Amino acid sequence: MTRYPRDMTGYGATPPQANWPHSAKIAVQIVLNYEEGGENNVLHGDPASEAFLSEITGASAWPGQRHWNMETIYEYGSRAGFWRLHRLMGDLPVTVYGVATALARAPEQVAAMKSSGWEIASHGLKWVEHKDMPEDEERAQIIEAIRLHTEVTGEAPRGWYTGRCSNNTVRLAAETGQLAYVADSYADDLPYWMRFGRKDQLIVPYTMDCNDMRFAIQAGFTTGDQFESYLKDSFDMLYAEGGAGAPKMLSIGLHCRLMGRPGRAAALQRVIDYMKSHEDVWFATRLEIAEHWTKEYPPITRSRPSEMDCDTFVSEFGSIFEHSSWIAEGAHTLELGPTHDTAQGVHNALARIFRSATEEQRLSVLTAHPDLAGKLAAAGELTAESTAEQAGAGLDLLTNAEREMFQGLNAQYVDRHGFPFIIAVKDNDKASILAAFHRRIDNDRATEFAEACRQVERIAELRLIEKLG
Repeated sequence: MTRYPRDMTGYGATPPQANWPHSAKIAVQIVLNYEEGGENNVLHGDPASEAFLSEITGASAWPGQRHWNMETIYEYGSRAGFWRLHRLMGDLPVTVYGVATALARAPEQVAAMKSSGWEIASHGLKWVEHKDMPEDEERAQIIEAIRLHTEVTGEAPRGWYTGRCSNNTVRLAAETGQLAYVADSYADDLPYWMRFGRKDQLIVPYTMDCNDMRFAIQAGFTTGDQFESYLKDSFDMLYAEGGAGAPKMLSIGLHCRLMGRPGRAAALQRVIDYMKSHEDVWFATRLEIAEHWTKEYPPITRSRPSEMDCDTFVSEFGSIFEHSSWIAEGAHTLELGPTHDTAQGVHNALARIFRSATEEQRLSVLTAHPDLAGKLAAAGELTAESTAEQAGAGLDLLTNAEREMFQGLNAQYVDRHGFPFIIAVKDNDKASILAAFHRRIDNDRATEFAEACRQVERIAELRLIEKLG
């Protein structure tokens, strides 16, 4: 059984109403990454110097050596950049992603963060790459990061963001059971839940586009105006969506050594003033957003089709295509995953099996469908789904004359095409069904076979929407 772990659908076309406090049209969330003193450095026991996110073009790690230029660039972040940004944003709710070892080397900065009421989330033990780190080592580092963070700040972190993470990071962070949210995701404009074993973990996605890291990469910002323009465009789009009834979250990522430079900080000041000039804007910490979302949309424990064994899957969906459980059996063997745990997802899997079947097999599905208002309906021998569908279109309340007309049309149709007349009755009423009957009965068989197959798929889709929402 092949299962694909990624969720490629998320909230789909209709995301949930965020219901931000005070009916805000947008939630603006600013992150200040505090990494200075936690980066790769032989002084910190690392094998080489740092090479990531600095002013040095094409920087590379220096094995076994200190890198004076790199170190002093990082030191600018702690010595000057942090304080400039603190003065600029001290009155705003800000979330700090604090590397635990960096925070331990920054008592003055930590005191300033706390005096402003900023949330201090964990940014891991050290600002290093985790992609090749053994799972047990990363787990131990997460535990130590939480311990040291608590020791240094006086409070355990409620949020987590590693950044330079591994494929294990989110699961390992969730396993601690201590975190209101994990931010190692860029997958959405709204929070969402992930399940790891029996643990539901809220994910509050972060950003790499509205992020000053783009000043430190080739395909990025070169002037403050570019950063300002991009953030304003992002804000305007999301603000308009919120005004149209679908509020979202705008994440902004900053670094002390990057945005703390004067020319960039000036652009940030203009952006903040611009956002403050709008009504119905909620500036919030990530923890405030996480707590709001958990209250509005707590995790729902439900059976997930992609996690069902074959017998359960067939029991649940074997009747969706009328009396054709082999379709569900085939769908269960496909590469299902979280993106199939919806009505459309299950429908796509079932329809794939139906579409790829032989004409003889598809004909067997068509002939499994009952006549409309036929003898089986009169005898009460339809499936529960068919009974409800025909009743919904008023086919259970026909006069004797109407019933005779339907049965006569059924007989003509079957005699001409070799299978029953099929139509998604939930999309129709008695009059439109009769009109379709008269319109389609004289089609050639190939045309009508294709139309009947489309109607069978539509019937299945409607059944799944009713079943799964």
